[in-house]
Amino acid sequence: MADFHRLSVHQSLGGGLVADTLLWKKCCGGIVLLASATALWFLFERAGYNLLSFVSNVLLLLVSILFLWGKSASLLNRPLPPIPDLEISDQSVAKAADEVRAWVNYALSIAHDIAVGRNLKNFLQVAFVLLLVSYIGSLFNFLTLIYIGVLLSLSVPVLYTSTKTTL
Repeated sequence: MADFHRLSVHQSLGGGLVADTLLWKKCCGGIVLLASATALWFLFERAGYNLLSFVSNVLLLLVSILFLWGKSASLLNRPLPPIPDLEISDQSVAKAADEVRAWVNYALSIAHDIAVGRNLKNFLQVAFVLLLVSYIGSLFNFLTLIYIGVLLSLSVPVLYTSTKTTL
């Protein structure tokens, strides 16, 4: 008889900072994620603010603060703002490109299998998923759907572990 190794919910979520945040082991992370997701949802969905204006205003505020800090630092003989070198390494770009290439090749292989291979099972699966996504998309706004996903990701793992420990 095989002995199956059972993973805890914490281990199945990666066992790191993400798992601690989703399981509310570090309350500050969960609170910050919930508050920021709620604030962004309210800002974009209810207040009518759009993403381009928000990003532009945040960057304008950041550039203004850094400019004033740099000018005042030179006048008052204070240190300049601690800004790190903002560069993307070649390794990280190559790694991201490899990941994207793998996903695109997988999607293209499914499309090839449907079109050329005449695989009815794959066609029906893809058609069903696309219809389901279309139906769900017609019920919700995209930002509301993302917000619901954040709320579910912060509540379902905790509820699962709490009901698992009480049983």
